[in-house]
Amino acid sequence: MNLFARMRDDVIASLDAMSADGILPGGLATDAVTVEPPRDPAHGDMATNAAMVLAKPAGMKPRDIADALAGRLAARDDIVAADVAGPGFLNLRLAPSVWQETIATILSDPDYGRSGMGQGRRVNVEYVSANPTGPLHVGHTRGAVFGDALASLLAYAGWDVTREYYINDGGAQVDVLARSVYLRYLEAHGQKVAFPDGTYPGDYLIAVGERLKDLHGDAFVDTGEQVWLDEVRSFATEEMMRMIREDLLALGVRMDRFYSEKSLYGTGRIEAALDDLDGKGLIYQGTLEPPKGKLPEDWEAREQTLFRSTAHGDDVDRPVKKSDGGWTYFAPDIAYHYDKIDRGYDALIDVFGADHGGYVKRMKAAVSALSDGQVPLDIKLVQLVKLFKNGEPYKMSKRAGTFVTLRDVVDEVGPDVTRFTMLTRKNDAPLDFDFAKAVEQSKDNPVFYVQYAHARCRSVLRKAEAEGIAAGPAILSDPAEIEVARKLAEWPRLVEIAARGHEPHRIAFYLYDLASAFHALWNRGNDDPSLRFVQDSDRQATAGKIALPMAVAIVISAGLGILGVVPAEEMR
Repeated sequence: MNLFARMRDDVIASLDAMSADGILPGGLATDAVTVEPPRDPAHGDMATNAAMVLAKPAGMKPRDIADALAGRLAARDDIVAADVAGPGFLNLRLAPSVWQETIATILSDPDYGRSGMGQGRRVNVEYVSANPTGPLHVGHTRGAVFGDALASLLAYAGWDVTREYYINDGGAQVDVLARSVYLRYLEAHGQKVAFPDGTYPGDYLIAVGERLKDLHGDAFVDTGEQVWLDEVRSFATEEMMRMIREDLLALGVRMDRFYSEKSLYGTGRIEAALDDLDGKGLIYQGTLEPPKGKLPEDWEAREQTLFRSTAHGDDVDRPVKKSDGGWTYFAPDIAYHYDKIDRGYDALIDVFGADHGGYVKRMKAAVSALSDGQVPLDIKLVQLVKLFKNGEPYKMSKRAGTFVTLRDVVDEVGPDVTRFTMLTRKNDAPLDFDFAKAVEQSKDNPVFYVQYAHARCRSVLRKAEAEGIAAGPAILSDPAEIEVARKLAEWPRLVEIAARGHEPHRIAFYLYDLASAFHALWNRGNDDPSLRFVQDSDRQATAGKIALPMAVAIVISAGLGILGVVPAEEMR
């Protein structure tokens, strides 16, 4: 039950009745009419902009519409006050029975908060997609958490979601990986080696080199690349992907599909995608203008095969084949998204690192062209993470040799803390990850604060269970109790807003606000015994009081489930 959607339906019904009575003209579009929480809770429980958005098309003053609408709404049993504010905003205060009904719905409906807005449509969420040349680093961690939470959020909102990892194993970097592993293989045979610039010297390849030795013995020692490169490349890529899968599982991330870039080469798939674009008149031979910042004398114009991406919103056309006949990096990416479209997805989402900002327009143009504008692509950029401890830059052990890994972070604070903390900022805002604050037991730590609220709810319910008391109809009399119920009523609306905007961080923000309202009520109970959930010697009052923490626990558990965090049963 989305209380705000239901109230909007009631507002629209009242507006229709006003039109039927001649108070408003007929045929007014009401798409822009909203019902949402007021900016200041002191003004009421809900607010509608109906009078403001209908005034101009109706040819009336906003306040006149608001006054007439207020009179109709105030006559309803579930509304105790309808007050016009300012030029025509209408604030509504709901009857106590509405909040009791909200709690009853949460306790009886296991799908409270879930939405059908996705209508079972298929969406592919591609995230992480790191080069298989080493362990995932802390930047990948944030992208993994964001993508996984977004996938869960969309599933919760009624989408059919596929979680996908695109393995970038088709470029020159996997050859560099193979050569780096070969050096570790020689080390495993007792040879001294030096790692040239551009190779991967991280300790994580030591074990890979040893496994290569176990598999092939000395067959590759003192031989040229033509003997071992293909075999070592394949072996090394598989080993890196095994490590990446293990790291993702440590974070609680499970992919539905791993898609290899290499599988696009030599199979005709790249050619098929470009043929599709060519058939639409979007492939041509031409030269590009010099890149910005390049002097003309530094630029050698070369004829290339170009995709007319400007026809689909890009700033410049993009090369898909180099002058030497080889594919550009963009060509297999086009083919990969062509494959996604061919698989029948209704929407695509790519989660990229901050350094891929220049790739957004060209990729959107390609998907628009390939799908004839029928399949939307949303690209989410995930900004950098800076590591701190007690406010100071934190240098951790670097198993990778050059960067802090996902496993380093998870081993330090655990997957739950890692995941929640990574969602305490919007994806396109930089994130400071302070290890000390992430495990601090205080209100300033949102992970602890939300988990503590859930643990408090569970402690109340365990005590009631021990006394054989089950929850009954909710007793809500104090403003602090109403405030918690009001926040619970926002959950279904919040889910849809977050899912529509592809913004899982909103779930974390909401949970913190709900926890704050619950802790405030708990603290008031320390001074006022009548507000305590378990009422000594009054089983009936206790049955009514515990309905609220039971509802809070249900919603917090659902929200944490979307974030991939296990709710705490107790805090020590």
